[in-house]
Amino acid sequence: MEKIKQYLGIDWGEKRIGLASGDSEVKLALPLKTVATLVEVLQVLQEEETNIIVLGKPQKMSGAQANNPLWLNFYKELKERSGRQVELVDERLSSLAADALDGNDLEKAERDEIAATLILQSYLDNLL
Repeated sequence: MEKIKQYLGIDWGEKRIGLASGDSEVKLALPLKTVATLVEVLQVLQEEETNIIVLGKPQKMSGAQANNPLWLNFYKELKERSGRQVELVDERLSSLAADALDGNDLEKAERDEIAATLILQSYLDNLL
């Protein structure tokens, strides 16, 4: 039997980083917390014993890559410093979908956590 893998979903933002967790057994993403820095993300990776990171990749509505140098720097640092596999998932509309799920105005931190959950759930739904 294959070992259960732990996943961390990330919705990156310049001010806040939404996090979600999930595993390969249940394949259900759940909101975890909101942090502000890469150092905090790395700490959560250790605490959660994460095997694979699922990072939302910003893209334009046309499908073209959004060239955000701050996101690109975060991605490179995350890969380098975490030593873990990083999977990229299209994050278009994840924040709008997070708002639609609640129906009320969400706190920005909650919105980021739910967006991270949607990003991770999208990835988990496509696992074999």
